[in-house]
Amino acid sequence: MVVLNTGDGKGKSSAAFGVMLRGVARGWRVAVVQFIKSSDWKVGEEAIGRQLGVEWHALGAGFTWDSTDLEHDRGVAAAAWQTARNLIDSGDFQLVILDELTYLCTWGWVDVAEVVAAVEGRPSRVNLVITGRDAAPELIEVADTVTEMREVKHAYRQGIAAKRGIDY
Repeated sequence: MVVLNTGDGKGKSSAAFGVMLRGVARGWRVAVVQFIKSSDWKVGEEAIGRQLGVEWHALGAGFTWDSTDLEHDRGVAAAAWQTARNLIDSGDFQLVILDELTYLCTWGWVDVAEVVAAVEGRPSRVNLVITGRDAAPELIEVADTVTEMREVKHAYRQGIAAKRGIDY
């Protein structure tokens, strides 16, 4: 199964981590690769995931709008994709979550065709959850389930900052 959570609304990663918990509860080996968040972020999902035995890779360089070196960030993205590809190809995991992967495809940092080839060529026991805004049509096509989160209202637009335990 390939699940894709996309759109401009909140909840794409949160939904993916709900699937992570389901997989763990079923005794699956689960891995998470985060393509934007770095290991500097201390998020609740990572804390509980690690406690439950999830293999966690926060490999991003942070938010690109904060970057002073986009070439470095591209290199970080390529290395993160290689890690994800190795996890997928190994067949060792029943679930691999590719959090915020769509951004790398949109920005041209990872080739969409290569991602599609990895999805299509993965071992049959490997399920994937891919998250991020602006999913490429090729990713939508190859996914089994696609959900588009749509923002109706967001606290941030009302001046309310992200809250620990709710947003991270």
